[in-house]
Amino acid sequence: MEKYYLGFDAGTQSVKAAVYDSQIRCIAEHSTPTLLRYPHPGWVEMDADQYVAAAVESIRACTEKMKEKGLPVENIRSIFGDGVILGIVGVDEDGNAITPYINYLDSRTKEDAEALAALGLEIWAKETGNPLPNCMFPALFARWFLRNSQEFQKKGKKFLHNAPYILSHLAGCRAEDAFIDWGTLSGWGLGYRVEKKEWSQEQLEILEISRDYLPRIVKPWDIIGHLTEEYAQKTGLPAGIPICAGAGDTMQSMIGCGVTAVNKAADVAGTCAMFCIAVDGIKPELSRPGTDLIFNSGTLENTYFYWGFIRTGGLALRWFRDNICGKEGEGAYFDVLTERAKAVPPGSNGVLFLPYLTGGFGEISAASGCFLNMTMDTDQAVLWRAVLEAIAYDYIGVTDVYRAAGVELRNITVTEGGSRSELWNQIKADMLDCRVTTLKTAQGAVMTNAATAAYAVGDIPDLKAAFENNLTESAVYVPDPARRDFYRGIYEKKTKLVREQMKDAFDALEEIRTMGEEMK
Repeated sequence: MEKYYLGFDAGTQSVKAAVYDSQIRCIAEHSTPTLLRYPHPGWVEMDADQYVAAAVESIRACTEKMKEKGLPVENIRSIFGDGVILGIVGVDEDGNAITPYINYLDSRTKEDAEALAALGLEIWAKETGNPLPNCMFPALFARWFLRNSQEFQKKGKKFLHNAPYILSHLAGCRAEDAFIDWGTLSGWGLGYRVEKKEWSQEQLEILEISRDYLPRIVKPWDIIGHLTEEYAQKTGLPAGIPICAGAGDTMQSMIGCGVTAVNKAADVAGTCAMFCIAVDGIKPELSRPGTDLIFNSGTLENTYFYWGFIRTGGLALRWFRDNICGKEGEGAYFDVLTERAKAVPPGSNGVLFLPYLTGGFGEISAASGCFLNMTMDTDQAVLWRAVLEAIAYDYIGVTDVYRAAGVELRNITVTEGGSRSELWNQIKADMLDCRVTTLKTAQGAVMTNAATAAYAVGDIPDLKAAFENNLTESAVYVPDPARRDFYRGIYEKKTKLVREQMKDAFDALEEIRTMGEEMK
C-alpha cells in the first residue's frame, strides 16, 4: 500500500498545498492566492480566516487531482503545514480571529521598536540572539494589539501564527489548545530563550506581555490533533488524519535546499527575500547592533541560523507586474519581463530602484520605494532589471556582515520562486562574488513539510538524511570578476545616496505622503 503525506505552505501571497508519496515525489499540488490590505501608509493586514479558506481550497484541489488519477486519498497518513514566522493574529476562546493578521510587511510598530531599543538592554541578544527590537517582530505586534485592539482587550485569549491558526482549525482546537513549534517560537524576535526553547519571563515583563496570551511550545512533528469531520467534508479527506504542529516557512525552506550543517547558506527568494547562514548557536559578533541580522532556531533539533532580509523582495516583483505593468495575476509575464531585461546591460542604464514599498527601517525608517535616474529611453525592461538589481544590492550588505565575522561563503543555494530566474541568479552570483546554485528537486518548504509529516508518523527514521539524500544540483552560476567590480562600485554609491544624501528627501516625502493621506 502506497503511503501519502500532505503539506502546505501558508505564505504571504498564497497557500500552496501538495501531496507526496513515500519517495517524496509530488503527485498533486495546488496554490490559492491570498489578499493583502493596506488600510494606512505603512500598515499591511491580512485575514486569518482567508488563510484557512485558501488552505482548504488548495487541499481540496489536491484530493480531487488524486481521485482523478485513481489514487486513494484515505492513504494520506498525516498533514504538516508551515507559515510566516514574522506575523500573528489574536484569537478568542474558540480560537477564532478577532484581530487582523499582521506580518513583517507592516511597519506600524516602528516607534515602539525605537523606544524599546533605546533601553539599551543586553538581554535581547543574550537570550534570543537578536540585539535590537524590530518592527517586524510579532512581540511588537502583540504589544500593539494589547494597546490598540478593543476586540482583543475584550475577548482576546491567545496570539497565533498563521500556520498554527490553520492547523488548529483543521483539528478543531480552541485557544486553550494553542501551540507553537520551537522554530516558529524564535520568529517572535523577543520574549523567549532560543537555545532553551522556552518563554522568558524576564523579557515578557519588560515587553508587558502576559504569558497567558502565549501558546505552549511543542516539537514541529508533535501530533496536536486529528482532522475533524467538518474539515474532512470541506477538503475531501477522510476524518481522523493526524495533524502535526508544523514549522516556520524559512526553517523548512532552508532544509529543503540542503542547509542542514554549519556554514551552509541559502537564499530563500520568496515574498520577503531571506539570506540565511547556518551556525551552531548565538554568535556575539553577529548578534550585535548594526548587523541588521535576525537569529532563529531551525526545525531540526539544535540547529540555528542567522538571516538578513529584504522585506519586499518577491513582493516588489509582484507589485511591478500588477501595478506598473497592469498584468495582475499573469505569472507568465514575469518570464516576458526577464527575457526583455536580458538585453539591458548591468546597471540598468543607470536607473536605480529603491525597494522600500512598505517603508524603511533602522536609520532609513522614513524611506519609500522609488525609481531614480530615469530618461526618455527608460522602458519596462530597464525598470524590471533595476528591480532585480535593487533586491540583489541589499544582499551585498548582508554578505559583507557575514564575511566580516569570518563566515566563509563559497556557495549559496537559491530556493523558492526567485530561483527560477536565470538572469536574477547570475546577477546575485556577480554581486555577491559567490557560486550560486539551484536544485533539481527543490520544492521549497512544501516538500520538506511532506517529509516531516512522514517522520511524524514513523515512516521516515532519519529526517536529516531524508532531506540530504533528495538533493541534486540543477544549475550553477559563477561570478564574473568584471561585473563583480562594477556592481560593487554602484552599491557603494547607492548606499551613500540612500543612507546619507537622501535622508532629508525621505523625510520630506514622508510629510507629503501624510498630507496626501489626509485628503482621502
